[in-house]
Amino acid sequence: MEPPLTASGLKKRYGDVRALDGFDLTIAAGTIHGLLGPNGAGKSTAVKALATLIDLDAGTARVAGLDVRTDARRVRERIGLVGQHAAVDEILGGRQNLVMFGRLYGLTKAAAQARADDLLAAFGLAEAAERAVSTYSGGMRRRLDIAAGLIRTPAVLFLDEPTTGLDPRARNEVWQTVREVAERGTTVLLTTQYLDEADQLAAEITVVDHGRVIAGGPPSELKRQVGPDRVTVTLRSAADLDALARCLPAVHRDELALTFEVPLAEVVRALTELAIETDDLVLRRPTLDEAFLALTAQEDGVRR
Repeated sequence: MEPPLTASGLKKRYGDVRALDGFDLTIAAGTIHGLLGPNGAGKSTAVKALATLIDLDAGTARVAGLDVRTDARRVRERIGLVGQHAAVDEILGGRQNLVMFGRLYGLTKAAAQARADDLLAAFGLAEAAERAVSTYSGGMRRRLDIAAGLIRTPAVLFLDEPTTGLDPRARNEVWQTVREVAERGTTVLLTTQYLDEADQLAAEITVVDHGRVIAGGPPSELKRQVGPDRVTVTLRSAADLDALARCLPAVHRDELALTFEVPLAEVVRALTELAIETDDLVLRRPTLDEAFLALTAQEDGVRR
């Protein structure tokens, strides 16, 4: 089957600024795909182009099996878009908002009401359905906004920094909502400034800088590009320290602690064979933040 979203060689220029400069992307069906990059990297421009909100200077893109340049109207019928700022009306209640969006999408009144009730129940908003949205918490408001983007059960949902400004509890609520959307079969393209968010949600991540893709893959693969896992062992005696150092090559030594860049299983095996007791053992894996900083720093170095 054709992937729900593909882009090849997308270019978009604003004066002297190349917002997109040969941007490529492919997303597997029913997955959450993270799009990361520094400010001004081209993330929002890519989303706008794929959602048919702006025209492209060059390149091809297909969403839900349709060409975004030649069949924009039908593409819009098959996608949902949730921007950085909530689009719901704060004076209206939650149900009223969703019914209004349903009617704008062309649903009959009965169908819009039924769809609104389904979404309110699915996203844990049924009890607050009649309350004015102005009384909702930040997380509730964002979940309602995502629900509005799902009125037509889109094949692809674009989420542009959906948790900006939310507190940790509200962010967790939105994360769970996004997971549930993908579990129902909708493909999600997520742009975010929060790297832990992409790490938590995305099966695959694409890193973009200066309008083009500079890296991509599962979060674990991007982390491995920074370096291997590190295992730090704190021992009880200097004699044990020397014995372990002779058995495994350490990359750092500090009093009674040794740090290794080998799999944790190898360290545990050596400790067992030498009958060494430890005071502490810490496994530290590279973070997505470190991978992101390393990748974008390399790109800046290449351009300089």
